Amino acid sequence: MPDTQIQSEDVVEFRGCDNLVIAEVTSDTSAAYTVGEVKDLAPVAEISKKVETSVAKKYYDNVAKITIRSEGSDEITLTVPALSLSMLGWIIGKDIDEDTGAFLDTPAVERTFALGYRIKLTDGTYRYVWRLKGTFSIPDETSSTEDDGTDSSNQQLTFSGDRTIFKFTRNKKSAKAVVLDERDGKCDFDNFFETVKTPDSIYSLKKKT
Repeated sequence: MPDTQIQSEDVVEFRGCDNLVIAEVTSDTSAAYTVGEVKDLAPVAEISKKVETSVAKKYYDNVAKITIRSEGSDEITLTVPALSLSMLGWIIGKDIDEDTGAFLDTPAVERTFALGYRIKLTDGTYRYVWRLKGTFSIPDETSSTEDDGTDSSNQQLTFSGDRTIFKFTRNKKSAKAVVLDERDGKCDFDNFFETVKTPDSIYSLKKKT
Protein backbone atom coordinates (compact mmCIF):
# COMPACT_ATOMS: atom_id res chain seq x y z
CA MET A 1 0.00 0.00 0.00
CA PRO A 2 1.39 3.46 -0.84
CA ASP A 3 2.08 5.66 2.15
CA THR A 4 -0.43 8.33 1.14
CA GLN A 5 -2.59 10.19 3.63
CA ILE A 6 -5.56 12.31 2.63
CA GLN A 7 -6.56 14.99 5.08
CA SER A 8 -10.30 15.27 5.70
CA GLU A 9 -10.29 18.94 4.75
CA ASP A 10 -9.05 17.95 1.27
CA VAL A 11 -12.04 15.66 0.65
CA VAL A 12 -15.24 17.31 -0.57
CA GLU A 13 -18.43 15.99 -2.06
CA PHE A 14 -21.42 17.51 -3.81
CA ARG A 15 -24.19 18.60 -1.45
CA GLY A 16 -26.67 20.95 -3.04
CA CYS A 17 -27.50 22.90 -6.19
CA ASP A 18 -29.26 26.17 -6.98
CA ASN A 19 -29.33 29.29 -9.19
CA LEU A 20 -30.72 27.57 -12.29
CA VAL A 21 -30.85 30.20 -15.04
CA ILE A 22 -30.93 30.35 -18.84
CA ALA A 23 -30.32 32.82 -21.65
CA GLU A 24 -31.21 32.32 -25.28
CA VAL A 25 -28.23 32.12 -27.64
CA THR A 26 -29.04 34.71 -30.31
CA SER A 27 -25.96 34.13 -32.46
CA ASP A 28 -23.19 31.54 -32.62
CA THR A 29 -21.08 31.94 -35.73
CA SER A 30 -17.40 32.14 -36.52
CA ALA A 31 -17.76 35.92 -36.17
CA ALA A 32 -19.68 36.27 -32.90
CA TYR A 33 -21.28 34.60 -29.89
CA THR A 34 -24.18 36.59 -28.41
CA VAL A 35 -26.93 35.82 -25.92
CA GLY A 36 -30.10 37.43 -24.65
CA GLU A 37 -31.22 38.35 -21.14
CA VAL A 38 -30.56 35.91 -18.31
CA LYS A 39 -33.79 34.56 -16.79
CA ASP A 40 -34.61 32.22 -13.91
CA LEU A 41 -35.56 28.78 -15.22
CA ALA A 42 -36.94 27.04 -12.12
CA PRO A 43 -36.04 25.93 -8.61
CA VAL A 44 -33.87 22.83 -8.94
CA ALA A 45 -33.80 19.62 -6.89
CA GLU A 46 -31.05 17.72 -8.71
CA ILE A 47 -28.52 18.25 -11.51
CA SER A 48 -26.65 15.40 -13.20
CA LYS A 49 -24.26 15.37 -16.16
CA LYS A 50 -23.14 12.68 -18.56
CA VAL A 51 -20.65 13.07 -21.41
CA GLU A 52 -20.56 10.88 -24.51
CA THR A 53 -16.94 9.73 -24.85
CA SER A 54 -15.08 6.95 -26.61
CA VAL A 55 -11.45 5.86 -26.75
CA ALA A 56 -9.91 3.56 -29.35
CA LYS A 57 -6.31 2.31 -29.53
CA LYS A 58 -4.61 1.41 -32.84
CA TYR A 59 -1.92 -1.27 -32.67
CA TYR A 60 1.18 -1.56 -34.87
CA ASP A 61 3.93 -4.12 -34.28
CA ASN A 62 1.87 -5.39 -31.35
CA VAL A 63 2.05 -2.02 -29.58
CA ALA A 64 -0.61 0.64 -29.16
CA LYS A 65 0.84 3.42 -31.29
CA ILE A 66 -2.19 5.69 -31.63
CA THR A 67 -4.97 6.58 -29.22
CA ILE A 68 -8.04 8.21 -30.74
CA ARG A 69 -10.37 10.02 -28.35
CA SER A 70 -13.83 11.33 -29.15
CA GLU A 71 -15.93 13.60 -26.96
CA GLY A 72 -19.57 14.16 -27.83
CA SER A 73 -22.31 16.27 -26.35
CA ASP A 74 -23.01 16.75 -22.65
CA GLU A 75 -26.35 15.53 -21.35
CA ILE A 76 -27.55 17.54 -18.38
CA THR A 77 -30.58 16.22 -16.50
CA LEU A 78 -32.41 18.78 -14.34
CA THR A 79 -35.02 17.75 -11.79
CA VAL A 80 -37.43 20.67 -11.35
CA PRO A 81 -41.06 21.35 -10.35
CA ALA A 82 -43.74 21.44 -13.04
CA LEU A 83 -42.84 24.35 -15.31
CA SER A 84 -45.30 27.06 -16.26
CA LEU A 85 -46.70 26.64 -19.77
CA SER A 86 -45.04 29.86 -20.89
CA MET A 87 -41.59 28.70 -19.76
CA LEU A 88 -42.11 25.21 -21.18
CA GLY A 89 -43.19 26.60 -24.53
CA TRP A 90 -40.22 28.96 -24.67
CA ILE A 91 -37.49 26.42 -23.98
CA ILE A 92 -38.80 23.74 -26.35
CA GLY A 93 -39.90 26.13 -29.10
CA LYS A 94 -43.66 25.69 -28.94
CA ASP A 95 -46.25 28.44 -29.39
CA ILE A 96 -48.10 30.08 -26.51
CA ASP A 97 -51.33 31.91 -27.32
CA GLU A 98 -50.92 35.43 -25.94
CA ASP A 99 -54.64 36.00 -25.27
CA THR A 100 -55.42 32.76 -23.44
CA GLY A 101 -52.01 31.53 -22.30
CA ALA A 102 -52.73 28.22 -24.01
CA PHE A 103 -49.82 25.94 -24.89
CA LEU A 104 -50.20 25.09 -28.58
CA ASP A 105 -48.53 21.83 -29.55
CA THR A 106 -47.42 23.09 -32.93
CA PRO A 107 -44.22 22.15 -34.82
CA ALA A 108 -41.29 23.29 -32.69
CA VAL A 109 -38.96 26.14 -33.50
CA GLU A 110 -35.44 25.17 -32.42
CA ARG A 111 -34.05 27.48 -29.78
CA THR A 112 -30.57 27.28 -28.34
CA PHE A 113 -29.74 28.31 -24.78
CA ALA A 114 -26.91 28.91 -22.36
CA LEU A 115 -27.54 27.24 -18.99
CA GLY A 116 -26.15 28.45 -15.66
CA TYR A 117 -26.18 26.95 -12.16
CA ARG A 118 -24.03 26.38 -9.12
CA ILE A 119 -23.29 23.24 -7.09
CA LYS A 120 -22.63 23.40 -3.36
CA LEU A 121 -19.74 21.40 -1.92
CA THR A 122 -19.48 19.91 1.56
CA ASP A 123 -16.82 22.47 2.56
CA GLY A 124 -19.39 25.26 2.07
CA THR A 125 -17.93 26.58 -1.20
CA TYR A 126 -19.59 26.46 -4.61
CA ARG A 127 -18.80 25.28 -8.11
CA TYR A 128 -20.09 27.81 -10.66
CA VAL A 129 -21.14 26.67 -14.13
CA TRP A 130 -22.20 28.25 -17.40
CA ARG A 131 -22.92 25.79 -20.22
CA LEU A 132 -22.68 27.89 -23.34
CA LYS A 133 -24.84 26.19 -25.94
CA GLY A 134 -27.51 23.52 -25.90
CA THR A 135 -31.10 22.56 -26.57
CA PHE A 136 -33.88 21.22 -24.37
CA SER A 137 -35.76 18.03 -25.22
CA ILE A 138 -39.52 17.84 -24.78
CA PRO A 139 -39.90 16.56 -21.19
CA ASP A 140 -42.01 13.63 -20.08
CA GLU A 141 -44.87 14.33 -17.68
CA THR A 142 -46.21 11.80 -15.18
CA SER A 143 -49.08 12.37 -12.76
CA SER A 144 -50.85 9.77 -10.62
CA THR A 145 -54.28 9.88 -9.06
CA GLU A 146 -54.46 11.75 -5.75
CA ASP A 147 -54.90 9.66 -2.61
CA ASP A 148 -54.46 10.14 1.15
CA GLY A 149 -50.67 9.95 0.86
CA THR A 150 -48.11 12.65 0.13
CA ASP A 151 -46.93 11.52 -3.31
CA SER A 152 -46.43 14.09 -6.06
CA SER A 153 -44.42 14.24 -9.28
CA ASN A 154 -41.68 16.59 -10.40
CA GLN A 155 -40.31 17.01 -13.91
CA GLN A 156 -37.01 16.17 -15.56
CA LEU A 157 -35.52 18.38 -18.25
CA THR A 158 -32.78 17.15 -20.56
CA PHE A 159 -30.32 19.74 -21.86
CA SER A 160 -27.98 18.55 -24.63
CA GLY A 161 -24.88 20.74 -24.60
CA ASP A 162 -22.53 21.21 -27.55
CA ARG A 163 -19.47 23.27 -28.36
CA THR A 164 -19.85 26.76 -29.70
CA ILE A 165 -18.94 27.50 -33.28
CA PHE A 166 -17.34 30.74 -32.14
CA LYS A 167 -13.71 30.54 -31.00
CA PHE A 168 -13.08 32.74 -27.97
CA THR A 169 -10.23 35.22 -27.85
CA ARG A 170 -8.81 33.97 -24.53
CA ASN A 171 -7.79 30.53 -25.75
CA LYS A 172 -8.55 30.64 -29.50
CA LYS A 173 -10.92 27.68 -29.12
CA SER A 174 -14.61 26.94 -29.05
CA ALA A 175 -16.09 25.80 -25.73
CA LYS A 176 -18.94 23.81 -24.23
CA ALA A 177 -18.81 25.34 -20.75
CA VAL A 178 -17.04 27.49 -18.21
CA VAL A 179 -16.67 25.75 -14.81
CA LEU A 180 -15.07 27.43 -11.80
CA ASP A 181 -14.47 26.42 -8.17
CA GLU A 182 -14.83 29.05 -5.48
CA ARG A 183 -12.38 27.13 -3.26
CA ASP A 184 -9.55 27.87 -5.70
CA GLY A 185 -9.77 31.53 -4.67
CA LYS A 186 -8.82 32.79 -8.13
CA CYS A 187 -11.96 34.00 -9.87
CA ASP A 188 -14.23 36.99 -9.31
CA PHE A 189 -17.77 35.65 -8.81
CA ASP A 190 -19.52 39.00 -8.35
CA ASN A 191 -22.67 39.12 -10.50
CA PHE A 192 -21.76 35.74 -11.97
CA PHE A 193 -25.32 34.93 -13.06
CA GLU A 194 -26.35 38.39 -14.26
CA THR A 195 -24.80 37.70 -17.66
CA VAL A 196 -23.57 34.55 -19.41
CA LYS A 197 -19.91 34.02 -18.58
CA THR A 198 -17.61 32.85 -21.39
CA PRO A 199 -13.85 32.27 -21.48
CA ASP A 200 -13.59 35.94 -22.52
CA SER A 201 -15.72 37.39 -19.70
CA ILE A 202 -14.37 35.72 -16.55
CA TYR A 203 -11.99 37.78 -14.44
CA SER A 204 -9.23 37.02 -11.98
CA LEU A 205 -9.42 38.39 -8.45
CA LYS A 206 -5.96 39.83 -9.12
CA LYS A 207 -7.53 42.47 -11.37
CA LYS A 208 -9.54 43.81 -8.42
CA THR A 209 -6.47 44.50 -6.28
